[in-house]
Amino acid sequence: MNLIKIKDLCFSYPTKPDTLKHVNIDVKQGSFTCIVGENGSGKSTLLKCILGLNKGYTGEIIKEEIIGYLPQKSDIQTNFPASIEEVVMSGTISNNIKSIFYKNEDKENAKAVMEELGIYDIRKKCFADLSGGQQQRVLIARALCATKKIIVLDEPTNGLDPSIAKQIYELLDKLKKKDNVTILMVSHDIERALSYADTVIELTNGKVTYNGDPSNFKIGGTK
Repeated sequence: MNLIKIKDLCFSYPTKPDTLKHVNIDVKQGSFTCIVGENGSGKSTLLKCILGLNKGYTGEIIKEEIIGYLPQKSDIQTNFPASIEEVVMSGTISNNIKSIFYKNEDKENAKAVMEELGIYDIRKKCFADLSGGQQQRVLIARALCATKKIIVLDEPTNGLDPSIAKQIYELLDKLKKKDNVTILMVSHDIERALSYADTVIELTNGKVTYNGDPSNFKIGGTK
């Protein structure tokens, strides 16, 4: 079953025509898909089209109604004075559009997610006081509170120490295997992506130049 299906997607910015050119992608339920490519290849633009943040594309995007999302670190305010618990709970807002109050089931779900990700015992700590790796765990928990079906992540390990980046990949791999969470992630870390992903998609100048098994992907070589 495909949770995301993209057919002949094209998108242009006013200052950059043909940012995405005839992109066709399927994201299967329970898969770990990594999108790789050079800076400016269209990776983040593709995610924003999927999430509905970029308008005016042509083609078709068929997707789940609710998708958990972790944006690039540069797009996140990391110094706001909110607790871990408050940040994680905010992920349920899309499920509470008719009420300003959290439901008991959302509170229980947030607790379970924080316990699974190892941040429940520090839930009262301020988000701004956390390390980069801890902040990413909190934001992954927030995405999972929106839905455990599929989460989309844009460079979640960017700027992290290699050992912490490895922990994030292992956490995502565990979520896929244990909870059947579908992972769609943009990554600059191609070698690690090849180690954990089921499917690797390479974008080059807005076009898909590889889409398949990571074992057949050649870094810098002929696909």
